[in-house]
Amino acid sequence: MCDADPPVPPAVARALEEYRELLREHGPTWGEPANGFVRQIETSAFLLDEADFWMAGLQRLLARYPDATAEEIDARVPELVAAEVVRDALAGRVLDNLAALRLTPDGASLESVPRTLPDGRDLRTTLLIDSSRTAPATVRVDGADHDIPPGGVRLVPITSESSVTADGTPIALDGLVRRVPTGRLRLRAGTPCRWTVVGADGQGWYPAGAPERIDAHRTPYFHGDDLVLDVPAEPLTVRVTRGMEHGTAEKALTPEAGAETLVEIAPERLYDAAARGWYGGDMHVHMNWTGDTVGTPAQAAAVQRGEDLHVLNLVAGNVAGERVYDREALEHWAGDDLPWSDATHLARLGVEYRNDLLGHLYAFGVDAPPGRYHTGFAGAPDWPPNGEGYRELRERGALMGYSHPFHLPADDGDPPAALLTAGRNCSAREIVADAALGLVDTLDVVNHSSIQATAVMYRRLLGAGNRLAATAGTDAMLSFQRRGNQSSPPGWGRVYARVDGPLTAASFADAVRCGRTFATTGPWLELEVDGHGPGDVLDLAPGDRVTATARTVGPEVATVQLRTADGVLAEGPPGEVTAELTVDRPTYLVAVATGPPHPRSMSRGGAFAHTSPVHLHVDGRPAAREDDLRWCLDYLDGLEDMIRRAARLDGPGQLAGHLDLLDRARAVYRTRLAGT
Repeated sequence: MCDADPPVPPAVARALEEYRELLREHGPTWGEPANGFVRQIETSAFLLDEADFWMAGLQRLLARYPDATAEEIDARVPELVAAEVVRDALAGRVLDNLAALRLTPDGASLESVPRTLPDGRDLRTTLLIDSSRTAPATVRVDGADHDIPPGGVRLVPITSESSVTADGTPIALDGLVRRVPTGRLRLRAGTPCRWTVVGADGQGWYPAGAPERIDAHRTPYFHGDDLVLDVPAEPLTVRVTRGMEHGTAEKALTPEAGAETLVEIAPERLYDAAARGWYGGDMHVHMNWTGDTVGTPAQAAAVQRGEDLHVLNLVAGNVAGERVYDREALEHWAGDDLPWSDATHLARLGVEYRNDLLGHLYAFGVDAPPGRYHTGFAGAPDWPPNGEGYRELRERGALMGYSHPFHLPADDGDPPAALLTAGRNCSAREIVADAALGLVDTLDVVNHSSIQATAVMYRRLLGAGNRLAATAGTDAMLSFQRRGNQSSPPGWGRVYARVDGPLTAASFADAVRCGRTFATTGPWLELEVDGHGPGDVLDLAPGDRVTATARTVGPEVATVQLRTADGVLAEGPPGEVTAELTVDRPTYLVAVATGPPHPRSMSRGGAFAHTSPVHLHVDGRPAAREDDLRWCLDYLDGLEDMIRRAARLDGPGQLAGHLDLLDRARAVYRTRLAGT
């Protein structure tokens, strides 16, 4: 791949500068209209876990509105004050980038995690002013007074050179910083990689100008090769990897003060997918989506190179209002490979089509920008239904699938209500209708929300006769440096597709549409059924026998399953699992690999991989399992109730349009049910 930074067209450069101005003026929300996402963004700079944020905010709202319904609580999330939620979620802890000034009836005291800094460098951080007093107080920071009500809290930016007084008494800030002599490292692997340089206290060190990113494990990282960075002249650990196809190499050292130390290490390759015709892609990555920095094409190129990510889909999308971030980049590059693409690495601009009640979709391979990017935001109606809204994207050549589909765990035997959680939380609620009508191609089984629940939905949809490929989209955001999984590197979850011929946007999309895929957080997962792989159809007669084999590569795998529409066929340890199946009715076979939390896996639930199915037809008939069909029909009834209750619609005509979509999907499932 080319090492030079990609050229930035004038319209894209202007948009990036506008984003920088929004960040300077408004902080990480970039001035977006307040809603639940925006409240979360306000706290994201402190690397609070999303679950911690939502639990703290939920408890605060329930205390204020004890009789409110789930929909009413969801509507009141914008009332939350970021500083109060941060304090509640931290529950007395302090973070490496957040000092706390505690105002108690006995006085004021500073709590902090000391940051190591080379001589001459200042620290920029945030002060949480936290009062447990029954009387108001005033804290003066850099000449400005901050009035703190009884029990109140404030978040105030400070530096290590700030002046802070409470009750008229200066607060010593010496504990914020630990000064050390400085050395220099030169890091070289021979190819772009992901690097981590940390001290004994876990603090990360970065090259000048590099985004100071932290992943879901709270591990600092940056990308590139032959990089130079200033570091403390004390014991450090250097780690290097290159995405999920590689292991991690590590070296401990103590740099010499005032000198440059060369570190040459490279990660070992675990498997080489492209050599076998398989290419891994992340279908849902944002260059910009508000945040604490501004993402650029150069950063996207560095990430894709450093992660050895074959396919990168950078999506343009809105947050809470009308503004569509990276729309200018899409308008310039739509239909073209991005400048740093090569024979084995492809980057494109795509779309995230968004409705918070019905679900969000990625679109890959669009040849022109759409006229509509979202519905239901800033008071706009939830109209048209998703299935109609993204018809235009399909006309523009898009491969489309539902992203971050479901957020709470669900088991195979759970009723539809388990996946129809209340509130406008961007769950993929319309997927059951759209899959029946052939309006979507894929489901992001690997995602940053609940992989478990999404896998349950995926297998229900397959059992009900739908053709969907298993894909992966991380929703990683280059404009966030500290946001858990969304500041993790793109490609921590990937869909691998077996491509016929050279890698192009069209060949990759065709492979995915054909179902020649598996989705993974890291493990390599193969499925073979009598010489056939995912996406293939075996037309069998009743009583025919097939042999299925699943194979895995990766240290994080603990269990491998072969599954049919009726459940687990065989299960075993990593490596290889084989089973025979006598086929008496239409079904499918998929392979699933799971494992506990592991450094290679950035998903919340641990390691995971899931193939698309090999379809086992009997007498020409595809899978149509009665239990799954009735489950889908019950789901559609629940979705109709939710739309009637919670959708924002302008008049009965819009409601009728939603109901028509659901009725057409019901007709498909009922026809299949009649044939079972």
